[in-house]
Amino acid sequence: MALKERDRFSTATRLRILGEQTAERVYRSQTRRQARRSRLTGRAALLALVVCSLVVALAYPIRQYVAQRAEIADLEREQRQAQQRVEDLRDLKARWQDDAYAEQQIRQRLHYVMPGETGYVVIDPDAAKQSRTDTGAADRPWYSNVWDGVDKSDAADQ
Repeated sequence: MALKERDRFSTATRLRILGEQTAERVYRSQTRRQARRSRLTGRAALLALVVCSLVVALAYPIRQYVAQRAEIADLEREQRQAQQRVEDLRDLKARWQDDAYAEQQIRQRLHYVMPGETGYVVIDPDAAKQSRTDTGAADRPWYSNVWDGVDKSDAADQ
């Protein structure tokens, strides 16, 4: 026992005990730190910040680019339609230069006849019945007739 007492106060024993206690404290603090530490490291947070700032910085220019591409496509479509309309009008102008076409259109649209010919106008029987049913409109106020005309034109569009 005297040997143990003496061994307890020796410097080597004290250093060994002190080292063991320190190792236990370090081990306990590391296990606590590891249990508390989240998976998000500083590098990962920095990377997330950089990616988010890039997304925010590039969102508006990309939106503008897409909008401009759509506008360009619309303008090109309108240009093709305008070119087609110009071609159609040139064809129509060329047809009107022909005297036979002009005469045909005058006869058809204006109901002109050549000297010595007899002109006839054929009336559609359905149109005649329709005009007979509209004779009752004279008995009503003018605004009712206007409103009926609006309703008829709206029904024709549908």
